[in-house]
Amino acid sequence: MTHSMAQPMIQLLAEGGVTAPSLPLIHATLFVSVVLFSIGMIGFLTRRNMIMMFLCTELMLQAACLAFVAFGRLHMDVSGQVMVIFVLTVAAAEAALALGLVVLLYRKKETLSSEAWSELREDVK
Repeated sequence: MTHSMAQPMIQLLAEGGVTAPSLPLIHATLFVSVVLFSIGMIGFLTRRNMIMMFLCTELMLQAACLAFVAFGRLHMDVSGQVMVIFVLTVAAAEAALALGLVVLLYRKKETLSSEAWSELREDVK
């Protein structure tokens, strides 16, 4: 952060307008983020339904967004919130593409099981 950008933040802190976050609050937020990410990863690895896999991916993205916001607040910087905007934009594009593929695959095979699509895998020799 340059000196000209840091000056208003320092002035706000000096006036008491913005207070630094308490460390236990940041730790609790990061703990929730880790728990959400873990639930999403376990769900993605254990489920075979493509809709559930998609939802677990979204859960992992939201956990990452929560961590970005917590770290941004810890450092009293808005870059965490800016990064969340980019992550949400990518997640929206991913949601549109994934749901389109799920509908297409369902029409083709009449099932949402990812095991039905194992034939699309390349054989590694």
